[in-house]
Amino acid sequence: MRKSMMSRRLEFSHAVRQKIIERDEDCFFCRHLYHMEHALPGDLVPKDIMHVVARSHLGLGVEQNGVLGCRYHHSLLDNGNKGLHREMDSMLQDYMRELYPGWTPDSVTYHKWL
Repeated sequence: MRKSMMSRRLEFSHAVRQKIIERDEDCFFCRHLYHMEHALPGDLVPKDIMHVVARSHLGLGVEQNGVLGCRYHHSLLDNGNKGLHREMDSMLQDYMRELYPGWTPDSVTYHKWL
Protein backbone atom coordinates (compact mmCIF):
# COMPACT_ATOMS: atom_id res chain seq x y z
CA MET A 1 0.00 0.00 0.00
CA ARG A 2 1.32 3.42 -0.94
CA LYS A 3 2.03 5.92 1.83
CA SER A 4 0.16 9.20 1.90
CA MET A 5 1.87 12.41 0.82
CA MET A 6 1.90 13.59 4.42
CA SER A 7 3.47 10.38 5.69
CA ARG A 8 6.21 10.57 3.06
CA ARG A 9 6.94 14.23 3.92
CA LEU A 10 7.43 13.35 7.62
CA GLU A 11 10.06 10.66 6.95
CA PHE A 12 13.79 11.35 6.61
CA SER A 13 15.06 10.18 3.23
CA HIS A 14 18.40 8.41 2.96
CA ALA A 15 19.97 11.55 1.47
CA VAL A 16 18.67 13.76 4.30
CA ARG A 17 19.87 11.25 6.90
CA GLN A 18 23.35 11.34 5.38
CA LYS A 19 23.44 15.16 5.45
CA ILE A 20 22.45 15.18 9.13
CA ILE A 21 25.07 12.54 9.99
CA GLU A 22 27.76 14.53 8.15
CA ARG A 23 26.70 17.77 9.84
CA ASP A 24 26.41 16.49 13.40
CA GLU A 25 28.92 13.59 13.48
CA ASP A 26 27.90 12.64 17.04
CA CYS A 27 24.85 12.50 19.27
CA PHE A 28 23.85 16.08 20.06
CA PHE A 29 23.16 15.29 23.72
CA CYS A 30 26.28 13.14 24.25
CA ARG A 31 28.37 16.10 23.03
CA HIS A 32 26.80 18.13 25.84
CA LEU A 33 27.22 15.27 28.36
CA TYR A 34 23.49 15.53 28.96
CA HIS A 35 22.07 13.15 31.62
CA MET A 36 24.42 10.27 30.84
CA GLU A 37 24.45 8.71 34.32
CA HIS A 38 22.09 5.82 33.45
CA ALA A 39 23.23 5.18 29.89
CA LEU A 40 24.75 1.86 28.87
CA PRO A 41 27.74 2.03 26.49
CA GLY A 42 25.89 0.21 23.71
CA ASP A 43 23.07 2.75 23.86
CA LEU A 44 25.41 5.70 23.19
CA VAL A 45 26.23 4.82 19.59
CA PRO A 46 24.92 7.68 17.40
CA LYS A 47 22.64 6.01 14.89
CA ASP A 48 19.23 7.62 15.26
CA ILE A 49 17.94 10.71 13.52
CA MET A 50 15.71 12.56 15.96
CA HIS A 51 12.95 14.92 14.85
CA VAL A 52 13.17 18.34 16.52
CA VAL A 53 9.47 18.90 15.85
CA ALA A 54 8.14 15.39 16.45
CA ARG A 55 6.45 13.37 13.74
CA SER A 56 3.42 13.21 16.01
CA HIS A 57 3.28 17.02 15.71
CA LEU A 58 3.71 16.80 11.91
CA GLY A 59 7.43 17.58 11.93
CA LEU A 60 8.87 17.24 8.42
CA GLY A 61 11.66 14.85 7.49
CA VAL A 62 14.03 17.64 6.43
CA GLU A 63 17.60 18.48 7.40
CA GLN A 64 16.42 21.52 9.38
CA ASN A 65 14.27 19.26 11.56
CA GLY A 66 16.70 16.44 12.28
CA VAL A 67 19.52 15.89 14.73
CA LEU A 68 21.82 12.91 15.14
CA GLY A 69 21.27 11.05 18.39
CA CYS A 70 22.04 7.86 20.22
CA ARG A 71 19.35 5.37 21.21
CA TYR A 72 19.56 6.42 24.90
CA HIS A 73 18.96 10.12 24.30
CA HIS A 74 16.38 9.48 21.57
CA SER A 75 14.42 7.40 24.06
CA LEU A 76 14.70 10.14 26.71
CA LEU A 77 13.45 12.71 24.22
CA ASP A 78 10.55 10.66 22.86
CA ASN A 79 9.35 9.03 26.06
CA GLY A 80 9.80 11.96 28.41
CA ASN A 81 9.60 9.59 31.39
CA LYS A 82 12.17 11.57 33.38
CA GLY A 83 10.56 14.97 32.85
CA LEU A 84 13.37 16.09 30.52
CA HIS A 85 11.45 16.55 27.29
CA ARG A 86 10.85 20.30 27.60
CA GLU A 87 14.52 21.01 28.37
CA MET A 88 15.75 18.70 25.59
CA ASP A 89 13.32 20.25 23.13
CA SER A 90 14.55 23.73 24.02
CA MET A 91 18.18 22.66 23.52
CA LEU A 92 17.40 21.22 20.08
CA GLN A 93 15.47 24.30 19.00
CA ASP A 94 18.35 26.55 20.09
CA TYR A 95 20.74 24.37 18.06
CA MET A 96 18.54 24.66 14.97
CA ARG A 97 18.39 28.45 15.36
CA GLU A 98 22.21 28.55 15.52
CA LEU A 99 22.50 26.49 12.34
CA TYR A 100 19.59 28.03 10.44
CA PRO A 101 18.94 31.71 11.28
CA GLY A 102 15.21 32.40 11.20
CA TRP A 103 14.39 28.76 12.02
CA THR A 104 11.03 28.24 13.70
CA PRO A 105 9.12 25.08 14.61
CA ASP A 106 6.42 26.15 12.15
CA SER A 107 8.96 26.25 9.31
CA VAL A 108 9.50 22.48 9.65
CA THR A 109 5.88 21.49 10.28
CA TYR A 110 3.69 19.90 7.62
CA HIS A 111 0.93 22.15 6.31
CA LYS A 112 -1.44 20.48 3.86
CA TRP A 113 -2.38 23.59 1.96
CA LEU A 114 1.06 25.12 1.40
